[in-house]
Amino acid sequence: MSVSDNRAMFEARRSRGVRTVVASTAVIFAGLAVIGALAVVYAIAGFTVVAVVAIFALRDNGDIQRLIQPVTVAQRSGDPLRAVVAGLPDPVIALDSEGRVLALNEHARALAPALRQGEPVSLALRMPELIEAIGRALAQGEEQRVQFSERGTLDRWFQTIIMPVRRDPALSKPDLVLMTFHDLTPLRRVEEMRADFVANASHELRTPLAALSGFIETLQGSARDDAKARERFLAIMREQARRMARLIDDLLSLSRIELNAHRRPDTPVDLVPIVRQVVDSLETLARDRGVAVNVEAANALTVLGDHDELVRIFENLVENALKYGAPGKRVDIKLGTGISAENEPEAQVSVRDYGPGIAPEHLPRLTERFYRVDVKESRAQGGTGLGLALIKHILNRHRGRLTIESAPGAGASFTIHLPTVATALN
Repeated sequence: MSVSDNRAMFEARRSRGVRTVVASTAVIFAGLAVIGALAVVYAIAGFTVVAVVAIFALRDNGDIQRLIQPVTVAQRSGDPLRAVVAGLPDPVIALDSEGRVLALNEHARALAPALRQGEPVSLALRMPELIEAIGRALAQGEEQRVQFSERGTLDRWFQTIIMPVRRDPALSKPDLVLMTFHDLTPLRRVEEMRADFVANASHELRTPLAALSGFIETLQGSARDDAKARERFLAIMREQARRMARLIDDLLSLSRIELNAHRRPDTPVDLVPIVRQVVDSLETLARDRGVAVNVEAANALTVLGDHDELVRIFENLVENALKYGAPGKRVDIKLGTGISAENEPEAQVSVRDYGPGIAPEHLPRLTERFYRVDVKESRAQGGTGLGLALIKHILNRHRGRLTIESAPGAGASFTIHLPTVATALN
């Protein structure tokens, strides 16, 4: 039954109800007047009041019109199926029994711009597995699930749920098919990252473990009584053990930071003494490398942060500058304020070296776990490949960011951006 039919039925029932109330009221007031319980004048006045209210209620149907108007508009605007599909959060396409598009929402149109209402879906979705699944759903009357991928600049993965529907129970076969697309890309990327992480971590640990095992066997065998070889092997074993300890420490730190990523630090911290503390602690390394470290900081620079994690950031950055910058040069550290992309005040700390620089193709990947520009050099310097990944995760927790500027032969500049206390509290 249509909305207009429902409205007509409702108005007819209301009219009958009002007439019944008026008639009943007339009988009641007349009876009261006849038996003397109510004066005739008061009986007539009471009946008049009730009758007037009833007549106005019958005539004034504005409220009812307002109640049913949205439904009427929706009905006039088109097929209710299209209205329902348009409101769904995932890409959804409704097909008839011939595979023609009955309805689709904006999400589906963005996924497949070639989709047109009234045209076969096979013209827009040129994926044999999807078309075959639609045929099976219509023929068997059973739900079908298909996974597929789109190859391009950024690969994407989807799962399509194809649900056959019988809109009339009397039908023997489905006359409607609903296709719902779920974007699996984030899950697939997480799985790939996890697999890469496990593979890389296993590889990084396997190398020092193999070295340790080989030297132990040598010391137990041919070098048992060779004092000179024993000292040399023990020194290498100690370095490999330290390398494993650094790697495990970085992995544990990364796990702790990720566990607390949703907890934003709320302690005011001045960055100036932290940076000076880090520079003092690395003075021996700087002296050994022949690198002068210059710190430029005029005023206090206060942010909301975790003191130990901020120390870890600047230790990694300054140590990298000392290790990978050219010996005999200098490292410049500058602390100051700036404006973020959102036009908010922020603290900025840049660490610049004057080493060989980094090629442009490496810059976007520097914060990936275990990514190294020069694997051999990194391992020779005792690097784990997790330093910049740790920095990125710490900054994410602090709602900050890292920018890198470099060019071959021109050194590299790593800049930390953190919201100042006033901005962080907003």
